[in-house]
Amino acid sequence: MEQQESLGTVLVAGAANLTIALAKLVAGLISGSAAMLSEAAHSTADTVTELLLLVSVRRGSRPADRRHPFGHGKAGFVWAMMAAVATLVGGAGFSITHGVHEISHGEELSNLTPSYIVLAVAFAIESVSLAKALSQLRSQAARYQIHPVRLVRTTSDTALKAVVFEDTAALVGLVVAAAGLLGSQLSGSALWDGAASVAIGLLLLVVAITLIQSNLSLLIGQAAPQRIQTGIRAVLLASPEVEDVVELLTMMIGPGSVLVAAKIDFRDEASAAGLEIACDEVDRRLRERFPGIRQVFLDPTPTLRR
Repeated sequence: MEQQESLGTVLVAGAANLTIALAKLVAGLISGSAAMLSEAAHSTADTVTELLLLVSVRRGSRPADRRHPFGHGKAGFVWAMMAAVATLVGGAGFSITHGVHEISHGEELSNLTPSYIVLAVAFAIESVSLAKALSQLRSQAARYQIHPVRLVRTTSDTALKAVVFEDTAALVGLVVAAAGLLGSQLSGSALWDGAASVAIGLLLLVVAITLIQSNLSLLIGQAAPQRIQTGIRAVLLASPEVEDVVELLTMMIGPGSVLVAAKIDFRDEASAAGLEIACDEVDRRLRERFPGIRQVFLDPTPTLRR
């Protein structure tokens, strides 16, 4: 269900960014504004990002097969990483270099009215896209009973995280671009417009690096969030067959998908047949409590007592 929601969120964001990118490009060419051209590059990079995130959602949702017994969930992290790199290179790189060029050469701006109109319309469209992403974020936060801000920091749903970060950055970038245009118009100096372009690039740089670090951690083998680990341990200890949890290991194997491996000290009176039944029962309880759990491996291990 979360993957279906993420797919809808990505499609809305992609359509919005493509429309906005074309409008910003036209306005930037008319005005000669570096900030507007940077915003066009920003929206173009976001459009490429949404396409890569779309691939991420589709590839990551493929079922497990013989060659990939744990599923294709981590493919979603790979494509989300590529999307973050696209933002870094296409958006941040162009914005910073073009802004520095304008500051150095002081290009004269012309008719800025189309730019202001495009920025206002873009702000409205980006707001709709962000509202869609925030709606999904609040829905998931309510499902997991945590604050939305905490969820967006820890979620393995890389598509949702990318859209929230990039749409937020887009709205901030639009305000910065408008401030740069207004500053240049009032002062007659292109310095403000160039500085706005650099600021937009730095904003995208921060977003891209944050998303790259997040996806890199998931690709390496990030553990499930602490609240889930705590919940898993509580379910295990609450099981009447379990004496103690010797060791608990978890790993995110896809957006919202968790692998659990635990060394369990079962009660001594359990027979071999009883252990099989107990493991099956514990597995069932874990999956009922946490639907995101895809694989459970339990190793009967006695607690070392000194």
